[in-house]
Amino acid sequence: MHKVSRDRQSQNKASGTAGARRRLRLWMIFMAIFMIWSGHTFISQSSEIGQKSVQLSERQASKVAAEQSLNQLNYELNRLKDPEYIGQIAMKKYGLYKPGEIPVRVSDSGSDND
Repeated sequence: MHKVSRDRQSQNKASGTAGARRRLRLWMIFMAIFMIWSGHTFISQSSEIGQKSVQLSERQASKVAAEQSLNQLNYELNRLKDPEYIGQIAMKKYGLYKPGEIPVRVSDSGSDND
């Protein structure tokens, strides 16, 4: 009887270690699949983040340009509220002068006056 029980114990140990090996193999396969999936997800998200960063920097640059343009237009708008500035524009662009004012014109050829 001892011999039969020893055979059964050795079979139980063999089947127990075979089951443990099978569970370990399944666990390793699961971990490998999980690592491949997580690596793929990480790489795809990294490239997407890179693209979004480029878009963000472009939009920030256009925002800065738009803010500068807005500031310039606001400055020009404030200057247009000044009557003296409006008079300067009227003289330069349209040749308009105040009543009684005599326009002085300077010619570009300076060699005639020497």
